[in-house]
Amino acid sequence: MGAYNSGFRVQLIRKNSPNSPFHKSQELPIHKHASFYQVPKKPYATNGALASVTSNNGDYLMKLTLGTPPFDVYGLVDTGSDLVWAQCAPCQGCYKQKNPLFEPLRRKLPDDHHGKTMNKLCKLQHSHLEYREAVTFSSTSGEPVVVGDILFGCGHSNSGNFNENDMGIIGLGGGPLSLVSQIGDLYGSKRFSQCLIPFHADPHTSGTISFGDDSDVSGEGVATTPLVSEEGQTPYLVTLEGISVGDTFVPFNSSEMLSKGNIMIDSGTPATYLPQEFYDRLVEELKVQSSLLPIDDDPDLGTQLCYRSETNLEGPILTAHFEGADVQLMPIQTFIPPKDGVFCFAMAGTTDGDYIFGNFAQSNVLIGFDLDRRTVSFKPTDCTNQ
Repeated sequence: MGAYNSGFRVQLIRKNSPNSPFHKSQELPIHKHASFYQVPKKPYATNGALASVTSNNGDYLMKLTLGTPPFDVYGLVDTGSDLVWAQCAPCQGCYKQKNPLFEPLRRKLPDDHHGKTMNKLCKLQHSHLEYREAVTFSSTSGEPVVVGDILFGCGHSNSGNFNENDMGIIGLGGGPLSLVSQIGDLYGSKRFSQCLIPFHADPHTSGTISFGDDSDVSGEGVATTPLVSEEGQTPYLVTLEGISVGDTFVPFNSSEMLSKGNIMIDSGTPATYLPQEFYDRLVEELKVQSSLLPIDDDPDLGTQLCYRSETNLEGPILTAHFEGADVQLMPIQTFIPPKDGVFCFAMAGTTDGDYIFGNFAQSNVLIGFDLDRRTVSFKPTDCTNQ
């Protein structure tokens, strides 16, 4: 067996962080992130590496550098997508972007083994062109980490709930095109871990994503649940049995049998989305256990469960009961401030059948995705101190 690289860690950047090139305060997004395009999937992972992730008003950005000359891309970290892609020029239908667009036609083309120029263009897929470029990460150690050529997409007609800071998406899903799968051979395994900082944490702090050996989630307090998704499938599907409010258990289903793989862990969606009937029962229990009165006279808040408070709520504490793994959720993970003096429950009900464990709830938890062992592990962690 050949030698593998040990791994690396990169920083996750918040869009409203002074560390972000897009530093600017924005409104809170609570809606689902619209998918820009369904493409074949491809995962990426490594033997050990750590990157930083910056919070971006409910999303998280990771920086990677493409090819020669180097071009920095700040992409949304998305475990619900596979393809790594950026907006590219020429663009007939692009959303507004603050930074320059990537221009693949002006890139230096590499030579093949016979000394001839190789065309980076792989194939055309509707509004995407797919290219290969050498990719470099800025690790938290300060050393650049070159992971070699990866396949990425060029978007020339893009839509969705993006803002001007988003240059594209860094897909970390379970399919064959995701970043994890593409660099898995380099690090000996398809696995990574993330540590997302809470939405209203100090904007100077950043979360991290680790690959390879550095992505190990172990020690006291680790809880592991089976990954129900089939190998090569994009979403990370796990089984949520219910959520406790304090000591009161609220089951996912009130009557019918529980389905395996009933919820997706998605870093690209801020809020958690639950079946409407389950959500309604959960909200009623929250109201029973809260000493505050819900806000019912602010049309800006819609039907969200919100309370007036200058600081975040002291309780109740929620516990998400996944199959074989209980994950405690503190108010900093379950209530977010859409405006000054107001905190709202960071979950919502839906009837569309797509249920999501969003990134608000994932914050301050070290979460390890092991695509080879088919597991997801959780460890309570102060992600602002990683």
